[in-house]
Amino acid sequence: MSVSIVIPTLNEEALVQGQVRRCLLLNPRPEVIVADGESGDRTLSRAREAGAFALACARRGRALQMNAGAAAASGDILLFLHADLLLPQAAYSAMLEALRDPRVTGGAFRRRFDSPSLLLRLGCRLADLRGKTFGIFLGDQAQFVRRDVFRRLGGFPAMLLFEDLAFSSILSRHGGTRLVREKVIASSRRFHREGNLRRLSLNAWLTLLYLAGVDANRLARHYYPDHFPAPERQGSRGSDGKAASGRS
Repeated sequence: MSVSIVIPTLNEEALVQGQVRRCLLLNPRPEVIVADGESGDRTLSRAREAGAFALACARRGRALQMNAGAAAASGDILLFLHADLLLPQAAYSAMLEALRDPRVTGGAFRRRFDSPSLLLRLGCRLADLRGKTFGIFLGDQAQFVRRDVFRRLGGFPAMLLFEDLAFSSILSRHGGTRLVREKVIASSRRFHREGNLRRLSLNAWLTLLYLAGVDANRLARHYYPDHFPAPERQGSRGSDGKAASGRS
């Protein structure tokens, strides 16, 4: 059973080399693909120097980048890994063991942050419960899926935010998913920079809005204001080349 690890990146030159090298040390050795979304730094060259197959995507957006990486992958299993997410060998091995069961189509890992924050610990426990009960996973839980299943389901939906929730919801309806007991370690850098309570509150609020039917692309502009600026209102065209509607 071969594995392709797809790493979506945006301005991650400080982290990508170390991440690629750690992935290439996993046993059995995976294929590592870096799918970059218009980085303005040396992310692509750093990834290639470390031994990854690195491709430049036409536009940024994690779903688009991960779909592009998956299209270039040759492994039986696709594993989507953030540049700042640590995947230990024990977790990697546990995933492969879970996939020996042909009924398992994909899943994700239990996640813990590299922080002693009680709030972040609570958030991780709630994510464990959601994943175990409903089969709904977040991107920083390192989602994995059989490549043939991924392609049959059409990959990640073309949206700028919540593609992880949307895809795992689709996947859970088309076969058995598994929350791997072994843990991945997520970076708390954004929480520390913005404040744990503030970031958790914003995440929860945006998730509620998404579940209530608010357009995910509109919400992405609040979550990543520097990455996805709102289209100009009059006579301009958005990033997809279509005329802006006057609403962000």
